[in-house]
Amino acid sequence: MNPKRILAVIKARNREFYRDKAGLGWNLVMPLLMILGFAFLFSTGDELLYRVGVVGERLPQPAQTPFLHSRHIRFVPVTDLEIGIEKVRHHQLDLLLDPRSERGKPSRYWVNAQSPRGYVVERMLFAAYAGGQAQVRREAVTGRQIRYVDWVLPGILALNMTFSSLWGIGWVIVRYRKNGVLRRLRATPLSAFEFLTAQILSRLLVVLSVNTLVFTGTHLLLHFPMRGSYLTLLLVFLAGALCMMGLGLLVAARIRSEELADGLLNLISWPMMIGSGVWFSMEGTHPLARLVSQLLPLTHVVDAARSIMLDGADMAAVAPHILLLAGAGIRLLLISARIFHWQ
Repeated sequence: MNPKRILAVIKARNREFYRDKAGLGWNLVMPLLMILGFAFLFSTGDELLYRVGVVGERLPQPAQTPFLHSRHIRFVPVTDLEIGIEKVRHHQLDLLLDPRSERGKPSRYWVNAQSPRGYVVERMLFAAYAGGQAQVRREAVTGRQIRYVDWVLPGILALNMTFSSLWGIGWVIVRYRKNGVLRRLRATPLSAFEFLTAQILSRLLVVLSVNTLVFTGTHLLLHFPMRGSYLTLLLVFLAGALCMMGLGLLVAARIRSEELADGLLNLISWPMMIGSGVWFSMEGTHPLARLVSQLLPLTHVVDAARSIMLDGADMAAVAPHILLLAGAGIRLLLISARIFHWQ
């Protein structure tokens, strides 16, 4: 492997990208407009339902817990108590109820003392138990509200990285093959592995630069929370971009038709866009949908980035996501280099 040849291809590919003013502008403006749009649409906080978590694998019968008769409340089973309390802390749940009795102790509930919605739901809880059917012990938590735009931002950044990686690698290489660029490169000492490595390094530089600019710009405008390490977040996006580029390379390894490449890339990206928890939480969806979601690489990018930004997760907590994404990306690159055709 010759580093000089790889560097020459990186420079040529970067020059091609930066000269395309429309493409460069779209990569910067599109995610910014999406984030600002969601900040505007969900700025009123006028959701129709309150959200209450109930500790347990499934919801108990309303006869056992009178509060479950309350109207205009969405009750959500919570299997992990600590995660449920964190959601109350960040206003993602208005109240968390543990209806189980512990050796004669009263049932417990958690409410955020700073949440107006939590206050209302707590009044409804008191009204449900006013007849003396059960006692409930109050556990107060505090924490800043997580707005929808705060919650959705990691997903939009990951989605922008996904599109840029897939099309910036997969579609571009197919275009090179169709236009005869690869045929000319084949006559040079450049190997397939060197060419693909250069494409990945070039696109990594572009993707990380664009996402950094979008992250910085939206943070100045919206002041979203960033509780974890910037370095850990960078590694998550680096591993995620590597995996997405590997998928793009696999599509582009032999295909000549730009239309077919575009269709395959859409076939890869659309399920990830819908089923990776970018726009809505996968909690409460069908168990099969949650299982399929864990097989999508974008899910691991979104979950890890969201944990770092909103919950302050450290490197140890997100290391499984990083290793899985990086490992998949490296394997895809090796497979793509092995089956790659210049013509």
